[in-house]
Amino acid sequence: MNSVPIPPEQQPLRQEVCRVGRSLFERGLVHSTAGNISLRLDRGYLITPTDACLGFLEPERLAWVDEDGQQLGGERASKTLALHRSIYAATQARCVLHTHSTHLVGLTLQGVWSEQAILPPITPYQVMKVGPVPWLPYHRPGDPRVAQRIGELLRVASTPPRAVMLDRLGPVAWGDSAAQAMAILEELEETARLWLLCNPRPQPLTAEQLQELQQTFGTPW
Repeated sequence: MNSVPIPPEQQPLRQEVCRVGRSLFERGLVHSTAGNISLRLDRGYLITPTDACLGFLEPERLAWVDEDGQQLGGERASKTLALHRSIYAATQARCVLHTHSTHLVGLTLQGVWSEQAILPPITPYQVMKVGPVPWLPYHRPGDPRVAQRIGELLRVASTPPRAVMLDRLGPVAWGDSAAQAMAILEELEETARLWLLCNPRPQPLTAEQLQELQQTFGTPW
């Protein structure tokens, strides 16, 4: 396709997307061609191409789109582009990650704790780094209704979530940086793993314990 030349200032950001993708792939948080990554730019967004394996991304092949989602360069943008753009429109996020993480997808197959919070608050770092993660019902990959529902959820939430869970498809997490988005995603996946491994299931933190975390770290639940 005809494309705008890649600005030099994008190069480190493109390298960062590839580094994040490789890290997620090598640690088993993504597999095959599942998952996608985007970064907010001063002009538009970078996003991984559709059907790309995150472990083998190439900087020059990343899709570059403008604020309206029109492609400026690279390979065809991920079919979840609308989902990413809805999050950027409703938050100050600089990075959005979507994976098909095994334990989180398994959790939705088994049944989440509630629609408002897919997991109960069972560890302090889950509360501090992630918070409640709402569940969204199943829609096919790339369905524009998912982007619409996430946008609506973020606009009305009194305490905006840091991630959402797509039924049967996996988590979407975002943050002020790729590092923060990855930390949220990793903590969420690890909490799901703990929850599924424990038999009997662990009791949630008490109201007093949650209040102490809120007072100390400013992390409401």
